[in-house]
Amino acid sequence: MYDVIVAGGGTSGCAAAYIAGKCGLKVLLIEKNIHLGGTISSGLVVPVMLSGENQINTEFYRDLIAELSSIGGQVTYQNNSGWFNPELIKIALDRMMEKASVDVLLGTSVTSVQKAGRDIVSVSINTKILSEYSEQIDTNNNYVFSHKILSEPIAARYIIDATGNCEIGKISDCEFLNENHENQPVSLRFIMSGVNLEVFGKWLLEVDSDRNVTTVENIDGYTHLSTAYTWDTSKNWALAPFFDDAVSKNIIKDYDRNYFQVFTVAGMPGAVAFNCPRIVDTINPLNIIDTSMALKYARSSILRITKFCKTYFPGFENAYISNIADMLGVRVSRRIKGKYIYTIDDIKTHRTFEHPVLISNYPVDVHSAQKDTSILDITSDYQLPIEALMSADIDNLFVVGRCISADFKAQAALRVQASCFSMGEGVARYIANLMSY
Repeated sequence: MYDVIVAGGGTSGCAAAYIAGKCGLKVLLIEKNIHLGGTISSGLVVPVMLSGENQINTEFYRDLIAELSSIGGQVTYQNNSGWFNPELIKIALDRMMEKASVDVLLGTSVTSVQKAGRDIVSVSINTKILSEYSEQIDTNNNYVFSHKILSEPIAARYIIDATGNCEIGKISDCEFLNENHENQPVSLRFIMSGVNLEVFGKWLLEVDSDRNVTTVENIDGYTHLSTAYTWDTSKNWALAPFFDDAVSKNIIKDYDRNYFQVFTVAGMPGAVAFNCPRIVDTINPLNIIDTSMALKYARSSILRITKFCKTYFPGFENAYISNIADMLGVRVSRRIKGKYIYTIDDIKTHRTFEHPVLISNYPVDVHSAQKDTSILDITSDYQLPIEALMSADIDNLFVVGRCISADFKAQAALRVQASCFSMGEGVARYIANLMSY
């Protein structure tokens, strides 16, 4: 019997499991991949974007920064401590879960749930027998493993769905929010290594004087930078002439340049992470045929984008593709109907709640596949209530991450990593308080 089972070891799921464990609860974290992190590791989604000065439920985030910093996987750049190494974060999260006494199962997923009335009482996974072990080091510095066999199903008092697509809600027959199947474009991130960042950074500063777009800093002897461009005509992009020329020479396709953003990576000298390509074709992220086509399309686009960078950007002459994300960057998919449906009006009116799980000022960020139709609406602080993370159908099911109970535009502000960290932590603390009574 676990106090909490967390399905999904991404940003929100790791935060929920870690804080629940630190609160003294018995926790099982189930992740389908062979490592934790989700978008921040498999998806190469770095850095964590700034989300205001008044955030709450940030202990997990602070501990993650400290753990990464201790192994050389974090840097503070432009007053943002969320510049992480997507490879080292896998190790950092392993260490954090061990410190919090969280049981972790990798390479598996929940296949079914067993319900009693309005509660989920246990879950089954796609492995018939589990071998749970504890790892210790003896006096001779050797590893010692202590095993015990667990049989299915696995019981728990509370379930947290952090799967992104709300898979637990789906197999539990929960109701979902449907708004004409509104979607945002998906992306596939990648990393190029072998870049002369000093040369590239110096050139960027000469080409672009807009420090809201392009920044370059030297931190502890290493160059860190960021820059961006989109095909939207509402802004005078400094990099536009280079993209125009590349399209005219068929080095890239017109749609390859719809969204372009690059960042350096902590602990990876000479590496640049790309927040692109953004796939302009409308796809259903829950349809395997659509996602398979998007992945192939994106990888072909990556090859053209790398040729563009090597042709036009000083410092990229010897650069090469060193990593392509193992997962699509999905901005919105399935969203559960919760005990409260959070709306864009809640954000605009800055409504306050009795039990907020997060406070953020991240903009309403709706990507569009069409030119000049994306939305980035700046806002001041808003709150999200715990009730938007509670299933309306299952009393002991909580949902964290992008699949929460929110309308399309509100979810577009809440889907970012800093907010997902706070969601996971907020739910864990709420459950811990419930169990203390």
